[in-house]
Amino acid sequence: MRTLVTGGGGFLGTHLVERLEGSGHDVVVARRADYDLTAMADTAQLFDDAGAEIVFHLAAEVGGIGANRANPGRYWFANLAMGANVLEQARVHSTPKVVIVGTVCAYPKFAAVPFSEDDLWDGYPEETNAPYGIAKKAVLVGAQAYRDQYGLDAIFLLPTNLYGPRDNFDLETSHVIPALIRKMVEADDEVVLWGDGSPTREFLYVEDCVDGLLLAAEHYDGPDPVNLGAAREISIRDLAELIADVTGYEGGVVWDASKPNGQPRRSVDGTRAKELFGFEAQTPLREGIERTVAWYRSAVAGVGT
Repeated sequence: MRTLVTGGGGFLGTHLVERLEGSGHDVVVARRADYDLTAMADTAQLFDDAGAEIVFHLAAEVGGIGANRANPGRYWFANLAMGANVLEQARVHSTPKVVIVGTVCAYPKFAAVPFSEDDLWDGYPEETNAPYGIAKKAVLVGAQAYRDQYGLDAIFLLPTNLYGPRDNFDLETSHVIPALIRKMVEADDEVVLWGDGSPTREFLYVEDCVDGLLLAAEHYDGPDPVNLGAAREISIRDLAELIADVTGYEGGVVWDASKPNGQPRRSVDGTRAKELFGFEAQTPLREGIERTVAWYRSAVAGVGT
């Protein structure tokens, strides 16, 4: 099958592309250097070139709390524009199937935990990443509208926080797990972490997320958003202790309470994904972190060896 993956050169994208190619798909990888998906002309050219039977829209501008605070306008515009352009060109090109990856950041700040897809519109997202989350939520509305008016088979998935090998370890833009791993591998006696460690998160190993994307692409054709989760919630403080144990870090941890915590709790209800297309995450958190630490140490010359 001819398959287009936007964001195919990114963290999640590289894992998905490998799996697709391994199962015989003819994969077109859309890279930012070749196509600016915030521009309709570039997006149209990509769809002309790809001639895809299925599109996985993974492309996003995203980062941790610091990056979201520094780029609220860019993150709102880029994610909204990319999603809108992909939907419009999928319509123009009569693309049979579009799989759109949303974000858990779209949920209300104080949504009941675990987050149910039915609660997606029950409040405003956590402020530090609201522009990004709202942009992605608007793309869901677009997908549903294009289904209603044009019959476009676009599905929308909401993975919880991802991690794994090839993640972004840049301390300016990374999420919490890669940031903790890098800090603890490189530090000698002290690491400084944002907030007070009390927020909770749910983390999905990247290969499990790929499983969810492929199962949904094959077995799901509905309008409703679907969570992809791992069914385990952990506090940032406990996560830091786990990563310290895995990396062998024995120094101190300083919590900088002048920095924001982000959303108080974040965990998703995975019932819909299990019932609709049989998805359940398989990788325990400690095992996934061990694999990620091993990859980081092997990929970064001279670090942790």
